[in-house]
Amino acid sequence: MPKASAGGISEPRFPYMVSSSHEASHRIFQDRPELLTPVFRILGVPLSDKPSVEVLTPDATEIRPLERRVDSVLRVHPPGEDRFLLAIEAQGRRDPDKASSWTYYLAYLQAKYDMPALLLVVCQDELTAEWAAGPFRVGVKGWTALSTHPLVLGPNNVPRITDPAEAALDLPLATFSAMTHGKDPNVTAILKALVTALGRSKTRSIRYYAEMLEIGLGATPARDIWRNLMNEASYFPGRGTLVEETYLRGEADGEAKGKAEGKADSILQLLAARSVPVSDAAAQRITDCTDLNTLNRWFGRAVTAEAAEELFTEADQAESTE
Repeated sequence: MPKASAGGISEPRFPYMVSSSHEASHRIFQDRPELLTPVFRILGVPLSDKPSVEVLTPDATEIRPLERRVDSVLRVHPPGEDRFLLAIEAQGRRDPDKASSWTYYLAYLQAKYDMPALLLVVCQDELTAEWAAGPFRVGVKGWTALSTHPLVLGPNNVPRITDPAEAALDLPLATFSAMTHGKDPNVTAILKALVTALGRSKTRSIRYYAEMLEIGLGATPARDIWRNLMNEASYFPGRGTLVEETYLRGEADGEAKGKAEGKADSILQLLAARSVPVSDAAAQRITDCTDLNTLNRWFGRAVTAEAAEELFTEADQAESTE
């Protein structure tokens, strides 16, 4: 089984194939176990510094027809303390079936490995996080046979790191913070702090954090903001990283019409996420535009605009008539 020390993990391994925001929300704990110490501090659960962490199989299946899998399972061994299991689930919505499945995960893992087990649920919206805290009781009316009390990380308890200096002190936590607050109206400040911290960092993990966050943000306006910030960051161009190559190739390839439509949609999503009023005329102008350079300028202005009309200038009008 792969092992890593939370205090002295080596630089990233890149054969990972993280493919969704759901996977990124729990996979970061496998790749960066040093994140467990500040996270447990946030949750108010004592954990010694520099625990050793072992990734276990997420398969929790005993009888083949009853197929169950937990997202990630870690075996944590704090120095001088007893080992325990940490099952991690990324949860995007309420699910009534979790009352039984989460209880099963914990009971099965504790029986299989003969050690205590905890469940950590990672959420990206407050309502889901409030629900995920439980407790989830199994039994009959008037009697609880089992009760599950998950640890929950969500926008209500993960800190918003908007200071580049603070982000630089703990890049894993800063990345996780940005991922968790991807739907926050002030996400731009969080992303700017992280991109500045990465620009000042000498670690070879820049590519890992940049790609993991981009995937973790999913199909949200925050993802487009992040890509723009990474493209504009002074350290980024010319580094020859996979992130840069992918971004530039995406800009150069593909059909112009499709890219323009996608950028126009991102602008409207960003304005909606920031509750900026958009008139029918402004929305029509944005969706009708086919010039990618103009749309990119409008997207940059949409980050701070208080009204959709602030996106447009006389220069834009002149270009559209040429």
